[in-house]
Amino acid sequence: MQAQSSEDIRSTPSRSSSLRVQHTPSPLQSHRQSFTESLRGHPPSPRATRQPSLSQAQLQELLNHPPTTGSADPRFAGRDWQHIGVGELCDPADLRWVEFDSGIEDATNILINSGAHVLLVRHRKDERAAHATYDYRDLTQYLLFATGQLQPDEEHFPIFTSLAKKAQAGHTIPLRDAKSLGNKEPFITLPSTANLTHAIEVFGGGVHRIIIVEEGTDNVVGILSQLRLVKFLWENGRSFPILDRLYTQSIRDLGIGSQQTISVNGDMALKEALKLMNHEGLTSLAVVDNQCNVVGNISNVDTKLLTKSSSAPLLDNTCIHFISVILSTRGMNDGKDSFPVFHINPYSTLAHTVAKLVATKAHR
Repeated sequence: MQAQSSEDIRSTPSRSSSLRVQHTPSPLQSHRQSFTESLRGHPPSPRATRQPSLSQAQLQELLNHPPTTGSADPRFAGRDWQHIGVGELCDPADLRWVEFDSGIEDATNILINSGAHVLLVRHRKDERAAHATYDYRDLTQYLLFATGQLQPDEEHFPIFTSLAKKAQAGHTIPLRDAKSLGNKEPFITLPSTANLTHAIEVFGGGVHRIIIVEEGTDNVVGILSQLRLVKFLWENGRSFPILDRLYTQSIRDLGIGSQQTISVNGDMALKEALKLMNHEGLTSLAVVDNQCNVVGNISNVDTKLLTKSSSAPLLDNTCIHFISVILSTRGMNDGKDSFPVFHINPYSTLAHTVAKLVATKAHR
C-alpha cells in the first residue's frame, strides 16, 4: 500500500478511468489478449539528467549513522511500557472513511490522495463503527481480478460474473462487491484500554494493523500499525530502561530477522510478482539480480501507479522496469532522488536498525 507500489481495465466509451473488471465469458477460458502488442517504452528516467540531491558520500553517511532518538514524551516517563494503553498511541485525525456503497474508483482515489495507508469502511456516513478496511492489498487483489490475472473460485464466480457485467455496462462497482473477492486482511479490534503487550501479541500473529475502539463500544478512535508501535518505542526508549538496554545489542545476538525470504528476479513479469505477493499474503517483495543481489523492492502501495489505463503495459513488463518507474515517479513528486534499497547486516545494532526503519518509514 515499506514501500509503496496498476492498471486499469477497459471501460465503456463514456468512461475513461480504470479499475474496470475484465469480462470473462466462461470460467474455463483462461486465455486473454496480451497487452504486449501495444507495449510502448516508458519515458526515460529523469535521473539520467538530474543531479542527485545528496552526494553518494552524504547518502552513505545518512544510512550508516541514522538520526538518534528524539526527545521522549514526558507522559510516559517512569511508566512500564507493557501497561501503556494502545489508545494513547492513536490519533483520531488519522482516520479516513468510505462507505460500502462507495465506488471502487472513488475509494481508490481517496486512498491515494489522502496519503493514508488504509481506509475504514462503514455502512453509513453518520456512524463511527468500522466493519472492514480498504487498503493497497485490496487494490492489488482487485486489479489482478480485473485484468484477468486471477480467477475466482467456484463459490465467488457468480459474484465475479455480476461485476463483469456491471463493468461492461459502465456501472459503478460498489466497494462492497469488490471486497467480496479473494482473501481479506484480518479485521482485528482492541479497546483503547488494552495494553501494548496485548497489541504485540496480535502483531506477532502476522496482523499489520489493529483498529482501536472506545471501551464498551464499536466507535473507532484510532489505528495502531506495526510501524507506529516501533516508532513509539524508539522515540521513548530512554523512558523504558529495559528496552533501552536492548538497543546496544546486535541483530545477530538478539536472534532477530528471517532466514527465509521470498524474492523475485528482476526479469520476472510484474504481473507474476504481484500474483506471488497475493498468494503468499505479502505486502512487499524483494527484487534481485542474477547474483541474488537486492536491487529494489515492490510493495502493494506501488500498485497506485497502475490504476490508469495507460499503465496497463507495465504488467507485462519486467519488475526491474517497474522499479525504475517507481523511482522516477518519486523523484518527480518529491523533487529528489530515491534510494532503492536500505539494508543492515547481522552486526548492526538494534538501535541502528530501528532508527533506519523509522527514518525511512520502511517496513523491512
